[in-house]
Amino acid sequence: MPMRHLNAMAALLMMFFTLLILSFTGILEFPSASTSLPHHDSSSSSSAAGVSSDPFGDILVAFRKWDSQVGCARFRENHKGSIRGNVSSGSLQESGGSGCGKMKMDHVRVLVKGWTWVPDNLENLYSCRCGMTCLWTKSPVLSDSPDALLFETTTPPLQRRVGDPLRVYMELEAGRKRSGREDIFISYHAKDDVQTTYAGALFHNNRNYHISAHKNNDVLVYWSSSRCLSHRDRLAKSLLDLIPHHSFGKCLNNVGGLNSALSMYPECVAESNAEPKWYDHLHCAMSHYKFVLAIENTATESYVTEKLFYALDSGSVPIYFGAPNVQDFVPPHSVIDGSKFGSMKELAAYVKRLGDDPVAYSEYHAWRRCGLVGNYGRTRAVSLDTLPCRLCEEISRRGGKNAGV
Repeated sequence: MPMRHLNAMAALLMMFFTLLILSFTGILEFPSASTSLPHHDSSSSSSAAGVSSDPFGDILVAFRKWDSQVGCARFRENHKGSIRGNVSSGSLQESGGSGCGKMKMDHVRVLVKGWTWVPDNLENLYSCRCGMTCLWTKSPVLSDSPDALLFETTTPPLQRRVGDPLRVYMELEAGRKRSGREDIFISYHAKDDVQTTYAGALFHNNRNYHISAHKNNDVLVYWSSSRCLSHRDRLAKSLLDLIPHHSFGKCLNNVGGLNSALSMYPECVAESNAEPKWYDHLHCAMSHYKFVLAIENTATESYVTEKLFYALDSGSVPIYFGAPNVQDFVPPHSVIDGSKFGSMKELAAYVKRLGDDPVAYSEYHAWRRCGLVGNYGRTRAVSLDTLPCRLCEEISRRGGKNAGV
């Protein structure tokens, strides 16, 4: 082998061993992927660029900073794919998707049987699509000849004959367990006959909706739970141990009694002459915190409950653990999906840094301020608020009492 080739190989080997020695001694360091925060949205103008430390408490001042540095035009451009919603996985049914030609009835009467989670103030006579009207009531007097019977906590009749009301069964819990006796099944999932989400206003009655302009700067996270499930408490504790927080409710409470929020935030009292209830001041208390921890009882596809929507409505940023397809139900860049982080330490670090950056934090509120609802518009369109008309349309398409068996 020529001498010059041997000299070249010797030089390369010397350079390799030199670099190896420097890396082991720490003089030369290579970047570690494990120390970087997850990249949530490549189009996000502020969060993708890194987070600066600028602690803040006044949310309106934070919004002004975001306006001057980012603004709605840039946010809309970054999220233009979400303007009309982009539900590619079939998570949501189309509201009013079927034509009027399939309707067989002009007026449909639904009689609700037994106790249900459905609020009483849903009772009404509705004017629906295609000129159809819909009576929804719990009164057998007002609906003396119903076209359908709705059951939730009780079981429908075993048999139905032509001429009898259709049997409707509703199950909004994670199991989606059918009764086995229904003609129409209502659940939170798009694959079932009629879908209803938890995003409507009917779950929010009789609340104090005062929204605070001041966010706690020292205590970042709000958490409240009074149904102490061991797996949920463990998950909550693993994050809350790493972040300054206030825990209300019966589970992991660190503030005192169930109504401690009323002494901490007197403006959250719903009615001065009424016995306080923990849910009366839920939204108002949440609004004082930059983040609200929202953990579903069960993590399963499309099971997105009021826990998440309460946090959004209160003007806080949800830290969410639950449905893997949650982004199909919420506005663009509005929720921190905890499952996307490699560890609780990474999540806690992200939340702390976000809480100290008014511009990056405000971007989680830009959807509301800029009017970019995305998928959330469709989520609201198939909520409990619109259930009466959508159910009556399904009953009309089947012919009501004249439907076959």
